[in-house]
Amino acid sequence: MASQQPILEAPPAGPPKIALKLTPAGHKKQQEDPTFIAELINRAENGRSGFVPNVNPLIPEENRPAHLFSRIAAAAASDPTADLPNFDVWYEVALEGQSRLSRVETETATTAQTPADGGDYSLPKETLELIHKLHRLEEVESVHALQAGPPPAVNPSDDPRSVNQGYLDAAPAGINARYAWGFPGGDGLGVNIVDMEQGWKLDHEDLQAAGITLISGYNVAYYSHGTAVLGEMLQVDNAIGGVGIVPKAKGRVISQHRSTGYNTAATILDAVNNMAFGDILLLEAQENDPVGGQYYWPVSVADANFDAIRLASALGITVIEAACNGGYDLDAYVNLSGKYIFNRSSPDYKESGATMVGASSSAAPHYRLWYSNHGSRVDVYAWGENIDTTFTDDNSGTDNSYTDYFSGTSGASPIIVGAAAAVQGIANSTLGYKFSPLQLRQILTTNGTPSSTPSTDRIGVMPNLRAIIDGRFINLAPDLYIRDYPADNGQVPSSGTVSNSPDIIIRQTPVSNPQALFGSGSGNENNTSLSQPILAGRDHSIYIRLLNRGGSAAQNAKVTVYHAPAATLITPNLWTLIGTVTLPSAVPTGRVLTVSPRLAWPASKVPNVGPGGYSFVAVATTDKDPAPVLPGTFPAFVEFVSRNNNVAWKSFNVVNPPPGGAGVSRLPVGIAGAFDAPRRFAVRGVGSLPVGSEVRLEVPGDLARRLGVVTPLGVEEKGVVVLPLHPFGRGEIGEGILPVGSVSRCELVVKVPGEGVKGEGQWEYEIVQEWEGVEVGRVTWRFEGGDKEDVQ
Repeated sequence: MASQQPILEAPPAGPPKIALKLTPAGHKKQQEDPTFIAELINRAENGRSGFVPNVNPLIPEENRPAHLFSRIAAAAASDPTADLPNFDVWYEVALEGQSRLSRVETETATTAQTPADGGDYSLPKETLELIHKLHRLEEVESVHALQAGPPPAVNPSDDPRSVNQGYLDAAPAGINARYAWGFPGGDGLGVNIVDMEQGWKLDHEDLQAAGITLISGYNVAYYSHGTAVLGEMLQVDNAIGGVGIVPKAKGRVISQHRSTGYNTAATILDAVNNMAFGDILLLEAQENDPVGGQYYWPVSVADANFDAIRLASALGITVIEAACNGGYDLDAYVNLSGKYIFNRSSPDYKESGATMVGASSSAAPHYRLWYSNHGSRVDVYAWGENIDTTFTDDNSGTDNSYTDYFSGTSGASPIIVGAAAAVQGIANSTLGYKFSPLQLRQILTTNGTPSSTPSTDRIGVMPNLRAIIDGRFINLAPDLYIRDYPADNGQVPSSGTVSNSPDIIIRQTPVSNPQALFGSGSGNENNTSLSQPILAGRDHSIYIRLLNRGGSAAQNAKVTVYHAPAATLITPNLWTLIGTVTLPSAVPTGRVLTVSPRLAWPASKVPNVGPGGYSFVAVATTDKDPAPVLPGTFPAFVEFVSRNNNVAWKSFNVVNPPPGGAGVSRLPVGIAGAFDAPRRFAVRGVGSLPVGSEVRLEVPGDLARRLGVVTPLGVEEKGVVVLPLHPFGRGEIGEGILPVGSVSRCELVVKVPGEGVKGEGQWEYEIVQEWEGVEVGRVTWRFEGGDKEDVQ
C-alpha cells in the first residue's frame, strides 16, 4: 500500500522566466558565445533592459537521459515525416530585475479558475511586450512565458447536483464504462496513466490502495483538484466512496513545479522518460497566450509544450489535453507568426497528436458549457459539471472527503482518459497490442455521442465505449444473428430478402438431436425445406439456428418466437407470442451454426388458418448483444427490419398440393397497412411454378380499388375481385394507399399439374410488398409433392 507523498516545499520563488527557442543560426551563436541571448534581450529593449538574464537549457540534464534520445532516434527512423523537435535550441531565461509575472507560483488552490470567477492570470504588460519584441528578431523562432496558474477546473457554489457518477452510464448519458467492465481489460488492467498537474492527496481513503506514486516534481498546490481528477479514473473498487472508470489501471503523477521552477515542457519530457508505448499522459494545465498574455488556453499554445507533446505522441504515448476554460474559439486564434495553429481547415494547422477535450453539460442532450474552449481542434467532450469524485480540503488535507460538483474541462478530461484506458486495456488483453495515439483518437471519435448542436458547440463527440467495443476497431462483443436467407452473413443493413429465414424450423414431431440434424456439419446448413406443413389440432416443435460473427462467445443466448397470420407485412401489432427458448451452452464465434433446444408449440395455441397461412418472427438476445427495442413509427420499423440481424422473419410455407392435380390449394394471405399512418404501398407477385399451373389472387373489392387493380376478366362476386396472375415471372398487382392498421384478408388460389411438383424442382409463388421502393415483406409458398424425401 502506497503512503502519502510528502508535501515537499517548492524552491523559493525566483524571478519571472520565459522559454526562448532560437533558430539554428541563433543557437549556433549562443553555443559560440554564452552571452548571446543576453545581447538579444538588450537589443530587443534598445539597450534599456537594465539586467543580466540567467540562461539555462529549458530541459535540464536530468530530464534528458540517453535512453530518451535513443527512442527519439528510433521514432525518427521509423517515421521520417515526423519532424521531431530538437530541444537543444530551447532555453530558459530568468529575467532578473523584472516584476513578478503574476501571483506566487506556489500559492494554494483557489476557486477562481475561469474568467467569470475573477481569476486574472494574465501576463504583466512589460513581460508581454518583451515576448513580442523578442519574437520579431530573426534569431528567435518562438518565445513564451513560464508561469504557473490554476489547472482547468471550476467550482461554482450554485452548481446543480446530479446523480452520482452518471458519467459511467450508458450513452447518451455517459461513456458506458459499466459495459466495458464486462470485458477483460475494460477496468484498465495493464494500462499506465500519468496525471500532470501540481498537487494531490495521494493517501485519500479511496485512492490509497491504488498505490499512486509521484514520479518527480513538488506536490505543492491545488491538492483538491488533483485528488478529484485521480478519483474519476482510479477510485478503488471497494466498499467506500465511488469507483473509478478504470480502477485496475496503474496511476502515477508528476508535478510542473520542478527544482528549477515551474516548467511544463520539462515535466512532459520527464513523464515521457518514464512511460512506454500505449501509456496515457493527462495534461491538467492551462497556459498564457504569448500574443495577448491571457490565461485559460490549452498548454499546446506554447511552442515548447507543443514540441514536448509532439515528441510524446511520436513515441506512442497518448496525450489527453484539456481544451481549457476560457470560452475561446480556438479556430480564430492566431499566434505570433500569424498562423492559425488550432484550425484544422487551415494550412497553418499544427498537429501534436494529442486528443483535446471540451466540457459539456451533464444532462443529455449535452450542450457545450459556456466556458469551454471550442473549435475544430477539440476532438471529444465529456461531462464538465456535477462530477462525483474524491476531494480534499486544500488547507486541512482531509482524506475522506467527496464532491459531486467537480467541473470544467479538468473534470471532462479524466473521463476521456478513462475511456481511452478502457480501450487500451481491452485491446491489450484480447488483441495482444495497444493502439497508437492517432489510432486511439480515431477510435474515441468514431460513433460517439454528438453534442446537442454540433455546428455551434464544436467540442467533438463523447466516446461511447459500447459502440467502440462492439464496432470494427475491437469487435469484441458477441454479434448473434439469425439468417434472413441462406447466404446471409449477418451484415447490416440486410441486402437480401427479409422474410425467408432458413433458421426458423417448424416440425410436426420433436427431433432427437437437432444440432446433428440441422447444425454445422449436418449437410443441411443451407436447406430451406427443413420445415414441415403446419397442421391445426396437433403439437409442433420449433428449432432456431443462430450464428455469431462477433469477437466473443454469446453466453446465455435466448430466442423468443412469435407467430402471425401469413401476410406481406408482419408488423408487431400482428405478432402472437409462442414462447422463449434458452440455449444451454454459449454460441461460439466463427459462425458455427448452433441449434436451439426444442420450443414446444402446443396444439391449443396453433390457430386453424389452413395450410400455408402462417408467418413467424424470431428475436435473439444475449447479455452483450441484447434484442433491439421495437420502434414506434413505420419508417423506424423498416430500419428495424434491415438493421437488426438478431431479428428474422419466416413467411415461408411448405404446401403439399392435392395429388394428381385434382384440386387447388387455397392459401390465406393478408395485405397489411402500416401501424402508424396511411401509407402508399406497391404489391406484386413472383412465380416459379411448373408450366400449366394456374394462379389467381382473390382480394376484397375495397382493397382492389385502393390498389388500382383492373381485372381483365372484370370478375367481382360478393365484394371479391379475382385477379389472374402469371405462374412464372414477375407481375404487378397494384399500388395505392392502405389505411392505418388494416389487414385485408385475401386468398391465393394455385393449381399445379399432376406431375408438376415431383422431382427435384423448387416450385414457389411469392407475394411481395414494397414501400418507397424498399421491400418490407413477402410471403412465399413452396409446393412439394408427396414423393419428396423428408429430412429425418
